[in-house]
Amino acid sequence: MINAKRLLLAAPILVLAAWLLWGRGPPVPPVRIGALHSLSGTMALSERPLVDALSLAVDEINAEGGLLGRRLELIVVDSRSEPATAAREAERLIREQRVSALFACWTSACRKAVKPVVERHDHLMFYPLQYEGLEQSPNIIYTGATANQQIIPGTAWALERFGRKVYLVGSDYVFPRTANRIVRDLVEVGGGNVLGERYLPLGATNMTAVVNDIRRLKPDLVINTINGDSNLQLFRALREAGLQDQPMLSFSVAETELANADAAALTAHFGVWSYFQRLENPKNRNFVSAMRAQGNPVVSDPMESTYDGLRLWAQAVRDAGTSEPAFVNLAILRQTFGAPSGVVAVDAATRHLWKMVRIGQSQPDGQFKVLHSSSWPVRPTPFPVYRSRQEWERIANAMSQDATATSANPAHAVAP
Repeated sequence: MINAKRLLLAAPILVLAAWLLWGRGPPVPPVRIGALHSLSGTMALSERPLVDALSLAVDEINAEGGLLGRRLELIVVDSRSEPATAAREAERLIREQRVSALFACWTSACRKAVKPVVERHDHLMFYPLQYEGLEQSPNIIYTGATANQQIIPGTAWALERFGRKVYLVGSDYVFPRTANRIVRDLVEVGGGNVLGERYLPLGATNMTAVVNDIRRLKPDLVINTINGDSNLQLFRALREAGLQDQPMLSFSVAETELANADAAALTAHFGVWSYFQRLENPKNRNFVSAMRAQGNPVVSDPMESTYDGLRLWAQAVRDAGTSEPAFVNLAILRQTFGAPSGVVAVDAATRHLWKMVRIGQSQPDGQFKVLHSSSWPVRPTPFPVYRSRQEWERIANAMSQDATATSANPAHAVAP
């Protein structure tokens, strides 16, 4: 009969032998990261594909062996196109889910709502969108273009090409208002004229006032900063009004939006991004193929910059030897990555990326034909140099207040 005492003493040895024999050990918890994007509401059309880009990067990293011997796990949360929901969910992801980083937001209104949450916890967030700039946080890496990488070169190019009588239309929140302030500066310095300026609430479907403005004012150029699915309504309204030949430069319309809009009918529509799906290089061909395998027939700049952000973060985790945000936040400032758009690098002084600048014209197949490309990645300048940082911050605060004050107005026009 087996001695019970000896069996108890032998049990730990037997367990250890089993671990060694089968290559198993105690379960290792995954490294968790949070995806905070709109899966519902007016921004879902644009934001949902960003989660797919994150999923692709996670799959690739896990196929490479994970991070520090641990599997990477993506926790996805719907911000419902509501900044307040995004802030609340960011708090929950950090406090309850213990994520090591956040990959979050599209609109500047969302980012500004989440920013104080991330800073209060001394955490780390990656923001993937081109935006107005005029911001810098010690807890955010901005992987999208800032004004000198999109708004300024794009506007200068369009003014030279089409003329200096400009009409501005945008969604009524921080990015469009601030972007259009920069556009006004460029138009006025060049001796041009802003004929009119109109803002619509996010999710707006009635474009009658915009169409009437364009017919009456006859601008050389329309600059469009509408975000989300309202762009579909704008494109349809222009086509139905016979204004499909009106030159228009958009700062928030990428391949995802073109695929769902009447873009084929607009013969003079242009976009400014760092990345276009049609870029011919092996890295991009592999990226596009992988995204299509994820169920995305088209790929956009925000998807690529989302993917880049996660790959940069993973490199920083490996360099830091830990996924703790405070340590990764130091290591991230030394990172570069060979992205589908070309080499991107974190600028340690501004926490934005050096990025290419490209201008494209939308084509009937929903893609962009590249008309212009910078020779090298452009250094980010979140506060354009022709004003002081203090003055820009004052302007940004004023723009935020204007957007808040008029948010209940269904359509807000500004006199020239």
